[in-house]
Amino acid sequence: VLDGRAAELAQFYPSAGGLAAGDPTPAFLAAVATHRPEVEDGLARGVQTNEVGRAAVLVAGFALVARRTGLPLRLREVGSSAGLLLRWERYRYVAGAVEIGDPASPLVFDDVWIDGPPDLSGPLAVADRRGCDVAPVDALSDDGRLTLMSFVWPDHIERLHRLRSALDLARGHPVSIDQADAGPWVETQIKPSVPGTCTVVFHSIVLQYLPRESRHRMRAALEAAGAQATPGAPLAWLRMEPAGAVADVRLTCWPGGHEETLATAGFQGGDIRWFAH
Repeated sequence: VLDGRAAELAQFYPSAGGLAAGDPTPAFLAAVATHRPEVEDGLARGVQTNEVGRAAVLVAGFALVARRTGLPLRLREVGSSAGLLLRWERYRYVAGAVEIGDPASPLVFDDVWIDGPPDLSGPLAVADRRGCDVAPVDALSDDGRLTLMSFVWPDHIERLHRLRSALDLARGHPVSIDQADAGPWVETQIKPSVPGTCTVVFHSIVLQYLPRESRHRMRAALEAAGAQATPGAPLAWLRMEPAGAVADVRLTCWPGGHEETLATAGFQGGDIRWFAH
């Protein structure tokens, strides 16, 4: 549907401009029959979204860490997919009287907070950024772009618009994403620490997809590095993960290992209730 090879089915898909009512089943089955080998190959491919809406949740956590530490951030993302969340500065965020990000960005977050926006004030600088994924998606390729769009439900038009905008912006801002398992990758990325920066390991809706050994190895690496953290080279672990009907946004900071719940949010990043100050 997305690349124009299933015109009859496309008329039922809002993501392709379709407005038809009625039963799409015959057109769907016909498209599957016509492209059966491709469909079967696709079924063997794991679903791997790169939900841009979560940037509004994460940016508030980054701002909080930067404000508390007063340091630039070394961002290390687990489960980066195409790295669209590593490019969060290319989007615009409006939180009351405060705006951060790119003021000219076509991708704007300004109505996603319930009960008032978080505090996004203060200096927020990124020293460097890097991600990992077991199967990275190339955001700069046509195939990567189509792959990510195919994972958005066809009636979620706003999500698709956000994704397309983020993919357009990604073309001018490459990031490094390593093909690697989370556990050993985190071990290598967080030691040694870099004085004068705060290392922030972050992820969103990822833990459920990691093997148990990888999860345990990542946590052990964070705790070991946290035990060596100093005020001049702190470590933070920011994560947005399922907690029932919503996702919890939690932050653990070292030295000290203090953990707190910052917010709850919808799995795609909207309906954010921010608690932290």
